Amino acid sequence: MKNNLLKYVGPGLVIAATGVGAGDLAGGAFAGSKLGIAILWAVVLGAFFKYVINEGLARYQLATGSTLLEGLFSKFGKPVEIFFLVYLLIWSFAVGSAMISACGVAAHALIPIFSTPEQGKIFWGVIHSLIGLFLVWRGSYGSFEKIMSAFVALMFVSVVATAIFIKPDYSEIIKGIFIPSIPKYFNTEGNEQGVVWTLALMGGVGGTLTILSYGYWIREKGWNAANFLKRCRIDLAIAYGFTALFGMSMIIIASNINLEQESSTKLVITLSERLKSTIGTAGSIIFLLGAWAAVFTSLLGVWQSVPYMFADFWQMFLRGKSNIKNSPVDTKGKPYRIYLIAISFVPMIGLAYKFVAIQKTYTVLGSLVIPLVSLALLFLNRKKDLKTYSNKMITDILLYLIIALFIYIGLPEILGNSKGFFN
Repeated sequence: MKNNLLKYVGPGLVIAATGVGAGDLAGGAFAGSKLGIAILWAVVLGAFFKYVINEGLARYQLATGSTLLEGLFSKFGKPVEIFFLVYLLIWSFAVGSAMISACGVAAHALIPIFSTPEQGKIFWGVIHSLIGLFLVWRGSYGSFEKIMSAFVALMFVSVVATAIFIKPDYSEIIKGIFIPSIPKYFNTEGNEQGVVWTLALMGGVGGTLTILSYGYWIREKGWNAANFLKRCRIDLAIAYGFTALFGMSMIIIASNINLEQESSTKLVITLSERLKSTIGTAGSIIFLLGAWAAVFTSLLGVWQSVPYMFADFWQMFLRGKSNIKNSPVDTKGKPYRIYLIAISFVPMIGLAYKFVAIQKTYTVLGSLVIPLVSLALLFLNRKKDLKTYSNKMITDILLYLIIALFIYIGLPEILGNSKGFFN
């Protein structure tokens, strides 16, 4: 039974580990602190939305032999390729800086060998980036998947165990999952922010641009034909089940603690300090281990996956529209490795800036990804293109709903009107 289950999992757990990072930890903690466990349903729905998107990505790739990027570049050519490259370069710097800073802060909280948090953040951030570079450079996809799976187990067990240790009211948890409601919350300026934070929590579950990595990882796994669709669906269902449980645990942990809004990882560290009075020092350390595992797996996943996208872009940019199907990325090739080196070193510049500023840029850029990918799936997964593997009507409805939801969340970020609930 165990072996039968293992053949259905792998890339999904990697996508879950990569998608759950500092922003997810902080978002769940703050939402839980201000709104309580009544909004657990939003985490479940957010994870389901990401499942819908990733299932569509997998279905397109298995039916056509092309990744989503290959499909878009093939149909629209250079304008889309150039737009994607510019976006990828900016996003990579922002997310790389956020990941390095988050790892630095989390590691300093566990091993405070420096006199100031800033010194610890810089030292441990650089160390984590270099370790990520080494593991990706020297390892294969198989070894990467095993490492990520081990960290998923650590972060999942640590955070879920912490949620159990605080002895929550399980009847309220059931209500929070199955009876949707949005408690009122007023920020310091007197604006009601309950709806906005609930939607932001829903949208923040499970990553942004890194969801495109699933297509590359299933290629590495050998899932290259339409008959692997059932396997991908099971894999993704397990992965986003873990993601939902992780997010719900963060809300439960923070639901009885009053937290002020802070930059992402600092808020999680503050949470661990305040947990000491409830579950003791050992319990707060267990929680911190889970938080550290979450941010480090996110960094490791980004370091491994984002160079795929650049290398995929590079080979299509050089080849044009011909011969792009079933063209696996060479992870030992120059385009992949040059980008891996760049994302490991260049974002270190961000250590000189406040983490909240980097996180803000990352949030703005990330808000664009999901509606754009959903729009691409509406276009590419049409019946005349994929036939029996095309979107069903319910899938199209869900994609339109996702686009509307993320525009509602993302536009305030892009237009700079979100100060009331991010500061």
